[in-house]
Amino acid sequence: MTLSVLAEGSAALLRDPLWRQSGAETVEDYARWAVNVCGMARLKMILAARGELHPTLALARACTAYGGYVVNELDASIKGLIYAPFVTYVREHFGLSAETMTGVATESIPGLLADRPFFIASVNSGIRWPERTPPSKGGHLVLVTAASGETLRFHNPSGHDAASQADVTLPLAVFDRFFANRGIAVGF
Repeated sequence: MTLSVLAEGSAALLRDPLWRQSGAETVEDYARWAVNVCGMARLKMILAARGELHPTLALARACTAYGGYVVNELDASIKGLIYAPFVTYVREHFGLSAETMTGVATESIPGLLADRPFFIASVNSGIRWPERTPPSKGGHLVLVTAASGETLRFHNPSGHDAASQADVTLPLAVFDRFFANRGIAVGF
């Protein structure tokens, strides 16, 4: 529903027939959270890689208890993912190794993946259209799963079509235009 959400905002999610699979109690709860849980979607992928299935919003609620999200009930806003509490959450709750990283050069990502199989990278959400120039870097998270000296591969379920969602391969220089040089290295 990415294109609908981009056109209409989170109200488009009120029509998502699959909302119950998220772990939300109501479709309204789903619509509120769904635009804020790219980090939990990445965690869900990592856990699925080791055979564990978790509803996205169950992960988000548990991460919130650690401070990974800040929920303001007065204005219904949700802020996060906040990296340091997330790292504590995944270490304590799932036994994952995780490390917040800043100042990460794009060309160093292949080396990071040699030590841990996943890198949750902060990118501009416009990465779904790599031919465009983003207005800024960061603000959205993708799961980098492989990298070489020339390209890297990532998953971004909020892509606008299948080619921009799974096993997306981009040259490092293109990825760099979107990458905020920070993220979280995660391993089993």
